Amino acid sequence: MAEEIYHAVGKRKTSVARVWVKPGNGAIVINNKSIEDYMTKESGIGLIKQPLELTDNIGKYDVIVNVRGGGVLGQAGAIRHGISRALITISPDYRIVLKRADLLTRDPRMKERKKYGQSGARARFQYSKR
Repeated sequence: MAEEIYHAVGKRKTSVARVWVKPGNGAIVINNKSIEDYMTKESGIGLIKQPLELTDNIGKYDVIVNVRGGGVLGQAGAIRHGISRALITISPDYRIVLKRADLLTRDPRMKERKKYGQSGARARFQYSKR
């Protein structure tokens, strides 16, 4: 009998993370690299491990991630979102804990678009009275 593999997709800004969670010894692999090799910032590693820590699953599941788009912390947020969704498919009891920590809601904040005739989203040309 094959072991169960749980799949979920997480998003943040322009990053999309496809996450597979399976029973194992706690290894986290992102784009075929270990988490320490892929994530350059400690805050990113903390973000990724947050749902596993809240549900007391550190060391119980292996996490395999394919992530594309965005920057380092945007990708970390997408991975966190994906892991949270995958944990709910493992056990619906985790939903209460993860919902209370606000890990199931996709962060809707996006970069505002540049407006025509201007140099940026909010930046305006300098006003000259004379």
